[in-house]
Amino acid sequence: MAAFVAFPRSINTGKRKVLKEDLLGIAQDTGFKDAKTYLASGNLLLWGDHAGGEALETALEDALEARIGLRTDFMIRSPKAMRAIIDGNPFKAEAEDHPSHVIVNFLKRPLPEGDEDILRAANTGPERFVTRDRELYVDFPISIADSLLDRDWKKTKRNPVGTTRNWNTVLKLAELIGA
Repeated sequence: MAAFVAFPRSINTGKRKVLKEDLLGIAQDTGFKDAKTYLASGNLLLWGDHAGGEALETALEDALEARIGLRTDFMIRSPKAMRAIIDGNPFKAEAEDHPSHVIVNFLKRPLPEGDEDILRAANTGPERFVTRDRELYVDFPISIADSLLDRDWKKTKRNPVGTTRNWNTVLKLAELIGA
């Protein structure tokens, strides 16, 4: 039986409310034998017979739209991928020091060629970031709430499609799926 973490993008913010029952319902609708949620940001843990990848992302996106009329992106990661994300963290010391201020943005696809340099040039604050495959790691050494990074990146019109989780959540989700 395969395990996955499904990260929906931008739900339970503003008017984009998705209930726990809806997330568990789409897991059942897509054939998963077991599922549970973790925190209100919509983290969905799945266990069942599925290959994962883009096919699962599309299946969950379609199922959510059919169930509640909301279309949003899902990013899927396997236990192996979650382990690689943890092992590949370029901000290990920072994650030990301030884990809620180190985030991983789970991207739908890798950044296009040249976008990392454009985003880096737009950054006006102390934040540092590194991209690896379909993850963007960011260290906010002072404060996420006071950061101008999101504003800076929006000005570039190259805001990557993904969803963000802090390091504590990344570690817990990995533990829950046996990564």
